[in-house]
Amino acid sequence: MAKDHLDTEEFFTRLASLIEKTQQKGHGSVHLTQKRLTFDLASSSSPSPQKVQDDPLWDLHPAQPLPIIIRATDGKTHKLGAAGAKDKTKNAEKVRLSTVVQPEEIEAFFTRYAEVCKMGMQSLKKRNRTKRKKDKGKKKGSAEGKA
Repeated sequence: MAKDHLDTEEFFTRLASLIEKTQQKGHGSVHLTQKRLTFDLASSSSPSPQKVQDDPLWDLHPAQPLPIIIRATDGKTHKLGAAGAKDKTKNAEKVRLSTVVQPEEIEAFFTRYAEVCKMGMQSLKKRNRTKRKKDKGKKKGSAEGKA
């Protein structure tokens, strides 16, 4: 693993604290992304997938399963300056977490990942949709009455 990536235990610990910090502030976002980790196929010693003439997605069938990279950030790309205006400078305080999950560990990882994400969703407020439905009903009724 590269030195920039955390091991899974450290990733979950920091992810839980990031979600908790965002909840305590009462606003904010945590962005979670995942994608297949690819390597330079020309320099690797493992057999690369052979290009198939009629298959446009030939690289989706590697000889061995590839690891995935999971990233989490707090979404703060720019600093807020005076009066809430965004400065064009990058925010050095942005939290960036990442880990690499090997194919044989994926199922256990996603089980724990789902638990951490569910714990973070407990403080979400349920949307009040009854007012929206009443407003839509009034608009439809008033339009019909004018016609």
